[in-house]
Amino acid sequence: MSQYIVAGTVIDQATTIPLANATIENFATKTQVKTNAKGKFSIETTSVMETRLTVSLVGYQSQTLQITSGENKIIALYPATNTLNAVIINGITINQKLQQATESVGIVTEGEINSENTVQLAPIVNRVPGVYMQSGSLNTNRITIRGIGARSPFGTANIRAYFADIPLTDGNGESAIEDLELASISRMEIHKGPSSSSYGVGLGGTILLYPEFAKFKETSANLFTTVGSFGLFRTVAKVSHGNEKANVNVIYSNTHSDGYRDNNSLDKATATITSNWLVDEKNELTFIGNYTSLKAFIPSSLNREDFDNSPRNAATIWKNARGFEDFKKTLFGVNWSHNFNEIYTQKTSVFTSFNNNYEPRPFNILEEKATTFGIRTRLLAVKNFEESSLKWSVGGELFFDDYNAKQFDNLYQDFPDGTGSVAGDILSNLDENRNYFNLFAEAIYTRKKLSISVGLHLNQTKYTVEDQINTSEGEQDYTFDAIISPKVGVNYEVSTNFNLYGSVAHGFSTPTTEETLLPDGIFNPEIKAARGWNFEIGSRFHTTNRKLSGSVSIYTMAVSDLLVNRRTETDQNITLNAGKTSHKGIEASVRYEILKNSNFTMNSYVNASINDFTFKEFMETNANFSGNDLTGVPKSVVNLGIDIVSSNGFYGRLDFQSVGEMPANDENTIYSDAFELLNGKIGYENTIGKQFKYNISIGANNIFDTAYASQLQVNAFGNDTSARYFYPGLPFHMYGGIELNYKF
Repeated sequence: MSQYIVAGTVIDQATTIPLANATIENFATKTQVKTNAKGKFSIETTSVMETRLTVSLVGYQSQTLQITSGENKIIALYPATNTLNAVIINGITINQKLQQATESVGIVTEGEINSENTVQLAPIVNRVPGVYMQSGSLNTNRITIRGIGARSPFGTANIRAYFADIPLTDGNGESAIEDLELASISRMEIHKGPSSSSYGVGLGGTILLYPEFAKFKETSANLFTTVGSFGLFRTVAKVSHGNEKANVNVIYSNTHSDGYRDNNSLDKATATITSNWLVDEKNELTFIGNYTSLKAFIPSSLNREDFDNSPRNAATIWKNARGFEDFKKTLFGVNWSHNFNEIYTQKTSVFTSFNNNYEPRPFNILEEKATTFGIRTRLLAVKNFEESSLKWSVGGELFFDDYNAKQFDNLYQDFPDGTGSVAGDILSNLDENRNYFNLFAEAIYTRKKLSISVGLHLNQTKYTVEDQINTSEGEQDYTFDAIISPKVGVNYEVSTNFNLYGSVAHGFSTPTTEETLLPDGIFNPEIKAARGWNFEIGSRFHTTNRKLSGSVSIYTMAVSDLLVNRRTETDQNITLNAGKTSHKGIEASVRYEILKNSNFTMNSYVNASINDFTFKEFMETNANFSGNDLTGVPKSVVNLGIDIVSSNGFYGRLDFQSVGEMPANDENTIYSDAFELLNGKIGYENTIGKQFKYNISIGANNIFDTAYASQLQVNAFGNDTSARYFYPGLPFHMYGGIELNYKF
């Protein structure tokens, strides 16, 4: 019989990393081949027409498909939730299996991202042990990792974030990942602690977001609509097209919510475009663009009495001023990847962003403009020896941020009730240029069962500040000392299903722009970067049949000059360096496949983190807070859940979360109460013919209707009775959605 050849490349669906050692089996002849280091394969067939192949790799869902003789097919595999330890991580630096990593890493798959209402990020992120996201409203959020970032006045600080290879962390040091459209994200990787040298060494860690790309040789259109409690109405439209060498994915979303509380409505629109172009065998270009427009009113926090009795009320001064934020953000980046040969690859990214924000607040009106530009490049190498391998990366990143902030007097009290904020005289006008460069090197040496990882990171940050009103001092330069951050890690395969790892790493976090400013808008030259050392040991394990898998880690982090926030009498913030803090904790994650047959698949999970975060040395004026609990972090978080998928299209899941009490002030005289939440979702998906697919779902969050604080305003001004510490969480609420997909 005549012999023909079919060929292709196997990649990871989210990261687009080529997958080596995937098994390709000809369904008819049972012939098998393996993919090479670049994910490529070729296999003989006896048919000139279509050949049926099965593609499998541990850690990923197997896939059966048809390939025509002479065709070069790109096959994208999705991770299997019960074998995540075998998934390839570090998609933009040194690729390796999660099982072999020397630091703690949490993975959030596309299925988990879509398991909620795709509006709220907090219920998804909070399932990762060691990570906790507080959410006062859809536009007021704060992510902490191992207690780092809990003291930020607003938003997420001291944590690095990337969208593909494009930094989401601005020169201000803040990362607003919730501004992105969740439907544009195909996977999250959360690297906990300052253990990854190639990402800028944020003291809390790094969050990698992988964008959704269109499939090659496929064209589709998707429409997804969600309605829910408190006036939620959301529409996501997506168009994807791909040919043999290029693809483009365009996503538009529009979200409206009346909000649970007074002065709490939100309107948000996003547009995201992602594209891959395989120029030739050696070159690949990736394009990413995102535009976000948001106007959201701010109800702010409440004191204990109002929180208990009138949680739907907005804070009086914020309601009278009709405080809100109105911003427009644009992000664009291009990444070029070039394979010199089988050993060396270079990756270079160029990126820019434009941000405009107008935010009337009771104490003043803030007007911000920021423009950023940067370039990030590195050389990667993979060298295989007879019984060992060496992977290394060396590179650098330049970042330029031009920032202007104007503050105006808010005259809302001089006008009739209901008028809202009215701008008066200008109070401050500050230009701040924040520039930094990073140099980094990292290497992983593997010999048989042992992997050793070493890294070094150098950062130099400089501020140039000029007061446009008080020009007598002229331009002032503030340069932080150069910071060198080393790391070393070890991973040992005790057996084929049990690995031990440990690491020691140094990290730092420079203050955000808001943290560098005093209440009168003047730059604070005394502010310093927070620094810390992280020590960690852990294990990853799975049973032989992989029905049970999990990980455990124990860590301790010593932080000096931690940035802490205090609220002034006029509801403004002032940031101080807080001596030394101690961060100790245990994190555990277990997944178990309860049932799997031709009709049903049932999986369960349990995640937990137990924290002991304290001020080691912290004195302010005459007060000594040494030994007190670190403010704004829960003592424990436990998640457990179960999900069911049937072969006839029905699916469902239940998720339970228990959160321990949190101190609201440094004195530890006020704590938020511990609480439990139960969320659930059911749905049905099916196809009509070969081209049309639909998905109908309904869900409910906070099924027990628990009253709880979803976010704390740490160290709010006032005594224990009057201080506004608490953001009320959403009570019982529901949502429903329908998704339609058509393949052309």
